[in-house]
Amino acid sequence: MTNTGLLVEKPRISSIDLMRGVVMVIMALDHTRGFFHIAAFTINPTDPAQTTPAIFFTRWITHFCAPTFVFLSGTSIRLSLQRKSKKELSRFLGTRGLWLIFLEFTVVRFSFFFNLYYDATIVQVIYTIGMSMVIMAALVHLKDKIILITGIIITAGHNLLDGIKLDPGHPLFALWRFVYQAGPLQIAPGKVFLVEYPVLPWLGIMLLGYSMGQWYSKGFDPLRRQKLLLIVGIGGTVLFLILRGINIYGDPAPWQFQKDSIRSFLSFMNCTKYPVSLLFTLMTLGPVIIFLSLMEKVSIQRWKPVEVFGRVPMFYYIVHFFLIHILAIVVYLVVWHKSFADLNFHFFAESGSGQQNESQFGTIPSLSGYFGGVPLSAGYGLRWVYVVWAGIILIMYPLCKKYNAYKSSHSHWWLSYL
Repeated sequence: MTNTGLLVEKPRISSIDLMRGVVMVIMALDHTRGFFHIAAFTINPTDPAQTTPAIFFTRWITHFCAPTFVFLSGTSIRLSLQRKSKKELSRFLGTRGLWLIFLEFTVVRFSFFFNLYYDATIVQVIYTIGMSMVIMAALVHLKDKIILITGIIITAGHNLLDGIKLDPGHPLFALWRFVYQAGPLQIAPGKVFLVEYPVLPWLGIMLLGYSMGQWYSKGFDPLRRQKLLLIVGIGGTVLFLILRGINIYGDPAPWQFQKDSIRSFLSFMNCTKYPVSLLFTLMTLGPVIIFLSLMEKVSIQRWKPVEVFGRVPMFYYIVHFFLIHILAIVVYLVVWHKSFADLNFHFFAESGSGQQNESQFGTIPSLSGYFGGVPLSAGYGLRWVYVVWAGIILIMYPLCKKYNAYKSSHSHWWLSYL
């Protein structure tokens, strides 16, 4: 059913939309870097031995994005109980979760590679949110206290599983890839899943976000919420500093002293994302929750443009990938004086090749030298990455604003899936 007459926006929690919008703007920086930076595929941007401080922090700041998405997805699920029964919510989570998984392996994948060969498929954050929602469809029937305890146990304890490394010949290898052990999964000659977001640790984060959603329920004292958010945020940040300093538990890659103090600091801040470690979670969500507390007493009006992005996250996510990728191809064709016939959209050098290549994804068949049609050697300096990033944000704003106006004033059932 469509509303008529005056535009009446659906009720939202502005601080959550704003937080989501901030990390979405930051997220576009990382994806722009992936398609435009000259060293995007030749160095590990967070390896102190290879990187520079500028490249490191350009990548590091974007670490806040995925944990925030997943955490606030859990918060939004909890808030849905104010207008849905648990049975209705469970049905919605199951269907929307499956829909997100479908989008990951079709639309989102195509936006990355611009091919239908399915030679490589990156299993990313949309998949893990979708799979976590499917699991949450069952877990929402549990008591709130049990959900909180489960989230704490998974988030704090999953690094105990780091030592479980299954070989490709193990009967549970494929399952373990998607549950915890990030890396490549070759399903056929020249056909590989690059599993970056195994679901278990991200499910823990979603459960914690769900538990925090109680603080945003109707009737909850805003001053108390602000205080609780500040305590938890500071506590998480301090706990990160303590555990990282002790250097015993919480991350499979302990920090090490480097040749100078700057690189030692980079090593300290370089926590493991694939799969997301306890320390990575504390390092990112601690400051995010502090920011949410501060947003309780700040006028949101001046942040409205950023909040718009947070109101239409799926639209933004998909459209900005296509926009960045298309722009990267156009710039390559113009700057390098190439024709469309020169583009190579294969991910691997030769389908079915027995050769192997060590990459950021692990050991996989030999790379073609291209990513989505753009040669890996055709990038540009970091300053141009920032220029393109700013342009992407400027283009995305009117698109998101228009879509948000439509979504806010209409109640078609399918809008809740986008």
